[in-house]
Amino acid sequence: MRGVYLVFRTNPTAPRFLSNSTCGSFNGRDPTVSLPELMTNWVNNAKVVYIGKAGGSGSNATLRSRLGQYMKFGLSKQAGHWGGRYIWQLADYRDLLVAWLPTPNEEPEEVATDLIEAFRREYGQRPFANLNE
Repeated sequence: MRGVYLVFRTNPTAPRFLSNSTCGSFNGRDPTVSLPELMTNWVNNAKVVYIGKAGGSGSNATLRSRLGQYMKFGLSKQAGHWGGRYIWQLADYRDLLVAWLPTPNEEPEEVATDLIEAFRREYGQRPFANLNE
């Protein structure tokens, strides 16, 4: 089933960042980014740290497969999920929560874009780990 998913950090304290990502390389690229870059992207007082999508036109991905890729990538296993990689430099990444919404009658891309825009209106920037939206 196609849809969207959100990753939440419910810990109200300031984040601590790992100097190295827990992810393995992807297509020869190291997912680790600098601590200043992570701090620049952090959104104070926001619980949502990433909004992702699965399936839709031109994609066979399902929510289950896409979330599986995301988790595998964070655990340094081979998986095609470069998006949202900043999550894996949060020291408390194991405490994050994931919620998903099936979108059988809507394009996940459009729903995710609407959610990111609503977030941007509220906080003035995109969620912490959404880099290209």
